[in-house]
Amino acid sequence: MADKKLVIIPTYNEKENVRAIIEKVFSLKEEFEILIIDDGSPDGTANIVKELRNRYPDTLHLIERAGKSGLGTAYIAGFKYAIEHKYDYIFEMDADFSHNPNDLIHLYRACCDGADVAIGSRYISGVNVVNWPIGRVIMSYYASSYVRMVTGMNIKDATAGFKCYKFRALNAINFDRIKMKGYGFQIEMKYTAWKLGFKIVEVPIIFIDRKLGSSKMNSGIFGEAAWGVFKLRFRRIKPLKNP
Repeated sequence: MADKKLVIIPTYNEKENVRAIIEKVFSLKEEFEILIIDDGSPDGTANIVKELRNRYPDTLHLIERAGKSGLGTAYIAGFKYAIEHKYDYIFEMDADFSHNPNDLIHLYRACCDGADVAIGSRYISGVNVVNWPIGRVIMSYYASSYVRMVTGMNIKDATAGFKCYKFRALNAINFDRIKMKGYGFQIEMKYTAWKLGFKIVEVPIIFIDRKLGSSKMNSGIFGEAAWGVFKLRFRRIKPLKNP
């Protein structure tokens, strides 16, 4: 029986990208399902997804939320959906092609080869970022250094948002204990999986900044991550005890 693989893609005003990213994922040699989680995009992103569901009724799924509630809560909604429907492998990916859909296959194979969490890493083999201002590259790179220093977690790209989880890794995490909602969420999820003893592997990727649409990054996101990482060091993390 083939593995069930779900790609979770949060969206907010991604009408320029959402159709193309869906069709690209569905064109891959491996079979993936897609879950779009749209936070009330006023540009009609969800309507495009609904149109495409007529073509992909069994493999394209949509959760619509009333408004912007943060990247972390969007992914947690997706994780709960994935666990409920018992997907074997669950992926996080951006809608804007900064993550190359072809790399989904590399992340999947890394988990098939023994990883519990596979990270699409911009920094495991140098600095592989295209079209970012140098200031943002420096901030991102040293943010991961800060995470390693504070937490002791030896991951080169701690803020990466392109990942694959095995079902058992997600199923062990108590999502009610995940507090960060912005990009700090990515750090908190990795740290939690690491503290629970899951094997994390970094797979080299090339990250290319979006060509269409606008970035959702802001200074508040960095502030939350900086303080949140410091607090992580003192948190006790236990696996979720399922009934």
